[in-house]
Amino acid sequence: MAGSVYLAYDYPVLGAFWTVMWIFLWVMWLILLFRIVIDIFRDHEMSGWAKAAWLLFLFLIPFLGALVYVIARGKHMGKREIKHAQEQQEAFNAYIRETAKSPGPAKANADDLYKLSELKAKGELSEEEYQQAKQKLLT
Repeated sequence: MAGSVYLAYDYPVLGAFWTVMWIFLWVMWLILLFRIVIDIFRDHEMSGWAKAAWLLFLFLIPFLGALVYVIARGKHMGKREIKHAQEQQEAFNAYIRETAKSPGPAKANADDLYKLSELKAKGELSEEEYQQAKQKLLT
C-alpha cells in the first residue's frame, strides 16, 4: 500500500466532476465572448475603427482581450444592456398602443355593417340606401 499512488482519475466520479467542470467553464467562456461581441456592436458611442480594434484584439488574443475589455469597459456593459431592453420595451409598448388605438379594417367594416343593419331594421334606411352604403363599405 505504501508503494501505490492514487491519482484523481482512479476515481470515476472525480473524473466525471472534472469533465463537467471543464464543459461548464467552456460554455461560460463562450457566453462571455458572445456578450462582449454583442456589447461592442451595441455601443453607438464607439467608432467603427474602435470596434474593429476591439474585435481584432478579442479574436487574436482571446483571454487577454476579454480580460482587458471587461476591465476597461465592463462597468458600462450592464447600463447598455438595460438601455437596450428599455428601448425594446418602449417600441413594443408603442406598437401595442398604436395597434389597440386603431381598429383593423375588418373590425371597422363589421361594426359599420352592424350599424347599417340596425338603421335598416329601425326603418331609417330604405333597402336601396342600405345596399348603396353596404356596397360602399365592402369596396
